[in-house]
Amino acid sequence: MNTVENFIPPVINGVSASKVFLPQNISAPTIFKYLCQHFPHIQPQEWQQRFADQLIYAADGSILKLESPYTANTHIFYYRFLAQETHVPFQHEILYENEHLLVVDKPHFLTMTPTGQYVQETLLVRLKKQTGYKDITPIHRLDRETAGVVLFSKKPESRGIYQQLFADRKVQKIYHAIAAYDLKMTFPRTVQLHLEKGQPFYTMQINSEKPQNSETLIALLEHNQHYAKYQLKPKTGKQHQLRVHLNYLGIPILNDPFYPVVAHKADDDFEQPLQLLAKEIYFIDPVLNQEMHFNSKFELTL
Repeated sequence: MNTVENFIPPVINGVSASKVFLPQNISAPTIFKYLCQHFPHIQPQEWQQRFADQLIYAADGSILKLESPYTANTHIFYYRFLAQETHVPFQHEILYENEHLLVVDKPHFLTMTPTGQYVQETLLVRLKKQTGYKDITPIHRLDRETAGVVLFSKKPESRGIYQQLFADRKVQKIYHAIAAYDLKMTFPRTVQLHLEKGQPFYTMQINSEKPQNSETLIALLEHNQHYAKYQLKPKTGKQHQLRVHLNYLGIPILNDPFYPVVAHKADDDFEQPLQLLAKEIYFIDPVLNQEMHFNSKFELTL
């Protein structure tokens, strides 16, 4: 049996374990009771099923049971699987791989990491199952609705170096978007706004009273009578930045379910993907000390 120090829970069907610390001063006779208290949004039957399926481990790697007593100042591991999950009928592609990085072309509608109603149908879990790399993790993120190039770290020891690149804004990203064509608007132009959390909580809003915290350079690539393809170069990386910036100009991105109006779609409605694509990414690799440049194979067409 592994010791507490070196037990690493296995990746099961592409899913890594989540870790929960068991604090002092908790009045719970069993770990099951504590988990029900700690995660009130999860039904007790779901925890019962996870115990029955042997998906909950102690810190030493032993499998816990429904009646396992609560032990403070230690931790447990658990796995999350969903009984039913909507299949996303689009495939990713690995564009490039080296010792440290995995560069992936993400399709529309595929969530990056397990969240809410998606576990198996996420890019991270699909990649773990495909490659067998248990330590991969995204260095940056794309919305579920957005397609294109995204970087994954393969090694925990070099992950921070690449994450710092993004924090220091040393990664250049170029997006393409399809939105309405307005004859009266001139391009290129720069949009600078203060973005903050909106209502509903998963949207962003503009606050004109506060200093700008987001910036995007927008150019016109081509157009027809009604629509145009725009090139977007974000200088900052706020949530939904490109979507809010184009909406602010009165030309919201085609098929945007949040801007200007939140319009919920069924989980299995894949008919009208958001017309936003992370087309290019380039940077000086801090480990290899060479320029890296990657292009999505997806295209947006008028």
